[in-house]
Amino acid sequence: MLVRLIYASHTDASEADLAAILRASRAHNTAHGITGLLCHNDDWFVQVLEGGREAVNVLYNTIVRDPRHRDVTLLAYQEIKERRFAGWAMGQVNLARLNPALVLRYATTTRLDPFELCGESLESLFKELTATGAIVCS
Repeated sequence: MLVRLIYASHTDASEADLAAILRASRAHNTAHGITGLLCHNDDWFVQVLEGGREAVNVLYNTIVRDPRHRDVTLLAYQEIKERRFAGWAMGQVNLARLNPALVLRYATTTRLDPFELCGESLESLFKELTATGAIVCS
């Protein structure tokens, strides 16, 4: 059974930490059939994970225990019929290409804050970002 999980967390991760997280997640995710997207800035991560229920649950529990993540907040968890982000072992949102008007469609301001959005809004925003080419690094 496939599931989609969306979470947000606060972080102080450095660029080196982020590069290490992306390298490790791409290798791990490929081996475990997990796909998804990561969006981050200096203060937070928001991530979509898709895959088998057990694999996604194990990964999420690992993230919750990771000291680079604080205040991990589950925003959405659902069974799905098909993957929406199957093209990426772990795609990365390029915030420099994020259109403020697109954010405003889903949020109260043009500033993206994943803790202020519901999981459904984030999923829709990420779906639009894939269509606009704002996702990098497969």
